[in-house]
Amino acid sequence: MDDLVEDALDRDIPPRRTRRPLWVEEPMGRPRMPDPVRRAAVRAGLVVSLTLIAAVIAMLGAAGKSWLAAPATLTAIAFAVVATWAVLDVWITRQVWNQRNGVVSSPSSAARRLRRERRRERRRARAAARGAARRRHLPGTDARTA
Repeated sequence: MDDLVEDALDRDIPPRRTRRPLWVEEPMGRPRMPDPVRRAAVRAGLVVSLTLIAAVIAMLGAAGKSWLAAPATLTAIAFAVVATWAVLDVWITRQVWNQRNGVVSSPSSAARRLRRERRRERRRARAAARGAARRRHLPGTDARTA
């Protein structure tokens, strides 16, 4: 009876896990943004956050019937215009960078198929060249003895 209890207790204990390393390198999902585009995106993020802060201040000033409500509202509107331009700047900078430096695109299935066929042809040619070289160096197949 004790054996049954001990077996049951042993089965309830989870197996000892190996320690996970502190840093696990994971493959990156997308390539890094180009520097000009990243700079424009950071600028846009800062301007949009300031716009949201100004809008909240304007809303709270209007709700509290403060004298700051009118200037804060005008400031929030001005920030909204600047934020719109900043976001458009990110888009325009990205388009310009792609036009100047080319777009990294994944090959289509047709291009992949053509590349695979070319690779097979190169392998066949190399194998044939190796076979010809072996035949030249085999004993008894020398050009002088033929």
